[in-house]
Amino acid sequence: MPNRLAHETSPYLQQHADNPVDWYPWGPEALAESKRTGKPILLSVGYSACHWCHVMAHESFEDEAVAKVMNELFVNIKVDREERPDIDQIYQSAQAMLTQRNGGWPLTMFLTPDQMPFHGGTYFPKTARYGLPGFPDLLKRVREFHDQGGDEIREQNAQLLAALGRANPKSGAHVAALDRAPLDAAYAFLRQTFDSEHGGFGGAPKFPHPDSIEFLLRHFAANGDAEALGMAAISLAKMAEGGIFDHLGGGFARYSVDDEWAIPHFEKMLYDNGWLLRLYADAWLVTKEPLFERTADETAAWVMREMQSPEGGYYSSLDADSEGHEGKYYVWTPESVKALLTPEEFAIVSPHFGLDRPANFEGKEWHFVVAKPLEAVAESVGLPLAGAEDLLASARAKLFVARERRVRPGRDEKILVSWNALMIGGMARAARAFGKPEWLASARKALEFVRERMWKNERLLATYKDGRAHLDAYLDDHAFLLAALLEVMQAGFEAKDLAWAEALGDVLLEEFQDEKDGGFFFTAHGHEPLIHRPKPGHDNATPSGNGVAALALTRLAYLTGEMRFREAAERTLALYAPAMARHPAGFGSLLATLEETLVPPRLVKVAGPAASLEPWRALLDGAYLPTTVAIAQPGSAPVNALVCEGVTCLPPIHTPSALRETLKIHTMPAS
Repeated sequence: MPNRLAHETSPYLQQHADNPVDWYPWGPEALAESKRTGKPILLSVGYSACHWCHVMAHESFEDEAVAKVMNELFVNIKVDREERPDIDQIYQSAQAMLTQRNGGWPLTMFLTPDQMPFHGGTYFPKTARYGLPGFPDLLKRVREFHDQGGDEIREQNAQLLAALGRANPKSGAHVAALDRAPLDAAYAFLRQTFDSEHGGFGGAPKFPHPDSIEFLLRHFAANGDAEALGMAAISLAKMAEGGIFDHLGGGFARYSVDDEWAIPHFEKMLYDNGWLLRLYADAWLVTKEPLFERTADETAAWVMREMQSPEGGYYSSLDADSEGHEGKYYVWTPESVKALLTPEEFAIVSPHFGLDRPANFEGKEWHFVVAKPLEAVAESVGLPLAGAEDLLASARAKLFVARERRVRPGRDEKILVSWNALMIGGMARAARAFGKPEWLASARKALEFVRERMWKNERLLATYKDGRAHLDAYLDDHAFLLAALLEVMQAGFEAKDLAWAEALGDVLLEEFQDEKDGGFFFTAHGHEPLIHRPKPGHDNATPSGNGVAALALTRLAYLTGEMRFREAAERTLALYAPAMARHPAGFGSLLATLEETLVPPRLVKVAGPAASLEPWRALLDGAYLPTTVAIAQPGSAPVNALVCEGVTCLPPIHTPSALRETLKIHTMPAS
């Protein structure tokens, strides 16, 4: 018989609905049951695309004997970290403090009935291995510790609460004391950690770190620093040529398990691809590198083909696994590829994607990477480059069709505001850069879905699936959506978007702002009480809600003239200034706000008859202007542009060429 999770909207929770474990979703019923029985809580946090979550589920949660122990000793709560990032943040931090180890998923925490964690970890095997205890034995030992360790647990709880409290900054710098030092220190750090051979920063496992790449592109725009552009461009190129990018279907996997971007952890997340789509568009505007255009085009195509619901919202993720094996959907053997292609096609594909080299996946299969540039392959077989391109295109099309017949990885079809906002912003930015109205239409369709289904009575809801939107939205939902609206307005202005942006700005100030110390809490003032209320400033897999809120509010202030938005942004920046001074590279979103606080953003407003706006749009859309907000509004008066730097505006400009000179836009020749 299905357990309580059968009624949830989360696909991850629904995956556990037939477990013999007596699972509860997080909520009053589960918490009351723990207090009624005195049983501690076993909190298991994961997500649909998580490989090791599936492993632990198969080993332990589907096992009748293990489930019997869990049900006898604990109240078992299953949480989708994508629907409840508030709970995940708190208990990830607690796990790190208790164990002095990195966290991750699945997260396995043991809580007292009043929600205080007293033991935890991540993945535990059913039987002891990897230096980890077997899960059933651990369950018995943890319950015994809970029942006998009262004083020790209470003392540990007091120390943990104090440590969590210290994690939130309490006082910051004065706005007048802010300077460029964190920007300079962040750049120095990225130079030091840059992998000049393979691109990216640091070693395996290797994440794209879009915050760092965006920082470098902005640094180049501000200073003309060719080294900064080079680090960004090399990183983007190596990722696009590596196995972290899907060379048949488009889109990026979460991260690479090696230094060379060759073998990914195969899950594909919406949020990664939204941010990266924007970066490839920005980098293309600067370099005109064809690889960046092709990568953006294939990523956008994947999103619209596989990740956009018929209703308009974007789905969350694709699993790493299919048929119980990670990566099975994506890997090949030379023989299977050869059987699908003509000899001429295989002669191109084999050296280009590394099929003529030793297997790179688990010693027996091949995952496509660009092993040899197509120009070199064409020369080696005596073909012009155009001929090799045609053969590669036809081969890729055949392989894609063949792969589509395989058992596909699972798709998490819940729609999250925060992740949708990242993709809406990325799609709108890329649509402007490449002149792709169909991409803007995709972004607008998702935006309208959120407006119609997830914005109810001036209140934003976080998640939607199967016709149901629920859960109070978080800081990231509001901040990312505000930033996405500012991006969409630059691609095509509509007054209703500006009104919605102002409404979201007001919600941020009224419901999330810390009036005492500045900054924004992750949860609203009326949110369910939890043991801690985080106020995160660091960028992680997604940008910091505080950083995005501060930057978007700064821009909204200059767009609307409502300086209350700028004041909230400045208080946020001042609050995190000491932390940024100590560890600047972790605060990419707040560094962008710092840059636009030291030198206010530039606002360009073009107004005039709709038919006259196109050359002005083409000029603005075709330039990389990261600290400029450009709005084109149809009107009846003769067309002109107004350029404002902060609160100082120049006289009206009447021609696109004069605007080009004012903005110092220079054309970059194609490489």
